[in-house]
Amino acid sequence: MTPPLLRRRDLLFAAPALALAAPPKRPKIAAICTTYFKFSHSQHIVDRFLEGYGWNGEHHRPEMDLVSIYVDQVGATDHSKDRAARFPQMKMYPTIAEALTSGGSKLAVDGVLLIGEHGQYPKTEKGQVKYPRYEFFNEITKVYTASNRVAPIFNDKHLSWKWEWAREMYDTSLRMKFPFMAGSSLPVTWRTPSLEMPLGSKIEEAVCVGYGGVDSYDFHALETLQCMVERRKGGETGVKWVEAYRGDRFWQALKEGVWSRDLMNAALCRSHTLKPARPGFNNTFPTDDDMKRLVRNPVAYRYDHSDGLKSTMILFSGLVEDFNFAARLTGQKKPFSTQMYLPMPPARTSLANFFTPLVNSAEKMFLSGKPTYPVERTLLTTGLTAAGVDSLFAGQKRIETPHLSGIVYQSTKESTFWRT
Repeated sequence: MTPPLLRRRDLLFAAPALALAAPPKRPKIAAICTTYFKFSHSQHIVDRFLEGYGWNGEHHRPEMDLVSIYVDQVGATDHSKDRAARFPQMKMYPTIAEALTSGGSKLAVDGVLLIGEHGQYPKTEKGQVKYPRYEFFNEITKVYTASNRVAPIFNDKHLSWKWEWAREMYDTSLRMKFPFMAGSSLPVTWRTPSLEMPLGSKIEEAVCVGYGGVDSYDFHALETLQCMVERRKGGETGVKWVEAYRGDRFWQALKEGVWSRDLMNAALCRSHTLKPARPGFNNTFPTDDDMKRLVRNPVAYRYDHSDGLKSTMILFSGLVEDFNFAARLTGQKKPFSTQMYLPMPPARTSLANFFTPLVNSAEKMFLSGKPTYPVERTLLTTGLTAAGVDSLFAGQKRIETPHLSGIVYQSTKESTFWRT
């Protein structure tokens, strides 16, 4: 059985750390990418380190230099060669090790971007894309070991499609004692309204309504949920089980009140993209029949936290195209609700400004040597995503998750979402 995270202290002090040098005034950064084409995650993230971005009413240029890049799949639509030509300080390397050592024998950078999203990779029998984040991570840490020095790593999205590998990545970061961050842009993007879950809140139930596919956008919706509920009294306590609902079973669960309809409706009412149910007045709230007509393949993950909190992630593709949160707080009559705002198309695809606070959060870690928010959040959402996929693959059966029940952590006191 996977050891619980209650042993985190043991891992922190079990062995001498490799040297984590204080970052210089202008740290050197390496980018390790699966692929680099227009609108890919690599393009949105790496371009911001090269070109800068709008921040707080000014054009901000990161106080660091992206000096090397490895791209696993360079196709006909590749943009990395263009960037290397326009930014001569960024050199392309044929291997991960060479990108981290600048072609030498020792670690030559002060931070690493691990961007394992997009590209042509095989799928598991459950439909999970086998993005090589774990394999890339291992290549990075091999260089750390050989160099007797480590550097912070930012991992885009979830840690791995495979839980055991995700947990190994987390444990390795603790054992080697290097700063490690990961996750989605949803927890750090704008919110409408601009609300934060009050620290120490008593949350009775929480719901997120989003859209998209399994082993993809379900992760974003789970990150939306988790960045809010982790601020409850006592912090995060882990998850005991996960149960998925899809198709007819989803509609039956909605009818039976398996999750709160009031919270689901409150989340839907925060949406900026709620589809008109009928011609004419476009603010008519959809009936169940309207939702069934508009949503062909609804999905929900219902899960039970160790302290009794119930959370539900809903994918309503066809009804909404954004991510909306609602929760019932003890002593409050009305739901606490907000939207994690993603600019509407075409700005969503062309600008993707929600990557801006994600990049800024990674910058802060590279400069300070301290994670901007806990990687344990993404360790948990990685496990929840995998468990949800497992439940669907097993015929929507409840999946017991003792390996997630030990993920106990506290959120940051300060808010980390983009307010300006």
